[in-house]
Formats: sequence, structure tokens, C-alpha cells
Amino acid sequence: MEGIIIDDGARVPLTLSQQAIRRMPYYLKYLKNLGASSDGYISASTIATELRFYEGLVRKDLAFVSSISGKPRVGFRISDLIDDIEHFLGYDIPNRAILVGAGHLGKALMCYKGFDDYGLEIVAAFDSDKKLSGKEAGGKTIFHVSKLENLCGRLNARIGIITVPAYAAQGVCDMLVSGGVMAVWNFAPVQLNVPGGILIQNENMAESLAILSNHLMERR
Repeated sequence: MEGIIIDDGARVPLTLSQQAIRRMPYYLKYLKNLGASSDGYISASTIATELRFYEGLVRKDLAFVSSISGKPRVGFRISDLIDDIEHFLGYDIPNRAILVGAGHLGKALMCYKGFDDYGLEIVAAFDSDKKLSGKEAGGKTIFHVSKLENLCGRLNARIGIITVPAYAAQGVCDMLVSGGVMAVWNFAPVQLNVPGGILIQNENMAESLAILSNHLMERR
């Protein structure tokens, strides 16, 4: 397998796995929470212990994203590591998104201020209910869905967020792709079909609830 060599002789792949990418926000949150109490540097072993991750994985993850090698027995400068992780995840370059489905969930996402920390900016929303056209939620205007494809490109949105019922999700997804989005964050309980090169990230609440329910049943 191709890769790069780090100090302990391990070979790091040239691209990170999805599991490794999912660990990055945990590293970032932990590092940011250290705040003024940190001494400026932190080791991979300390991060692994605090987050209960396997130390070897943490070393490889950090070696991949860090622009500067960690110092022996000292580790990485925390501020530099935060910058490198944010850059790797694209948080330092705002990603413009549009949301389709301005119901309760859609409006909650539109009003959520925490997306700013992750480089996500919802610039507008769309809905099939004409009564919602022209209204706002979280400072974002709601347009009728018939304007989606035209405005998607003009708003330079590259992420589409779907919060519509399952029966409408595929049609909405098709319009988003036609409008130029490159990634879809799907909250509808349905599998979507997209052309090659378009990323789908599903948030399956039914799946998560099934795991929680099964755990409680076993504990009983």
C-alpha cells in the first residue's frame, strides 16, 4: 500500500479512511476545549488517552493532517494542530449550502448558529408551501421550490440539505444536482440515487433510534 513514512516506521495512507475523517471533529473539539489551561503542546498519546482512541490510530491521523512533525517527548503545538485540522476539514473556507424543506427540522437547522464553527453557511431555503415564500428563519429567506435550480447556481451553493418527506426526497435531490451542488446532506429516511462524483451523507434517525432501543431492551 502506498503511503508516507512517519517517525515510528508506520506507513500512513495518502488518503484517510472515512473512519479517520470522522475522528477529526473529536480531536478538534478536544483541542479547542483545552483553551488557556493548555501548556502549548500536546502528545498523540495524551489525546488517545483522553478520547479513548487507539494510540496508533491517533498518531497516524495526526501525522497525516499536521503540516509540522511533532517534537519527540513534547508533541504538537496545539494552535498549529487546530489550524491544520480545520484546514484539512475545510472549515477555514466557508461552504455555502441551501436547504430544501422548511418544516420544523429545516427551520431548526436554519437557526442553528453552531454551523459557523464548521465552515457551513446556509444561505437560503426552499419549500413547496407557497405560504412560506418570502418568510425568514434564522435570517435566511425561504423561496418556493420552483426557484431552486435557478437560484442554486446564482447563490454558488455546493451543498444541498434535504429535510423533506421521503416521497419527495429523490425529486429534490435531482433538482439540487441539476443546480450544481456537489454534496447532499440527506435527513429524509430514503436512499437517494445520484450521478458519480456527488457525495451523499445520510442522517438516518430510524437507524440511530433502533440502536438505542435495542440497547435498552437488552439492559432490561
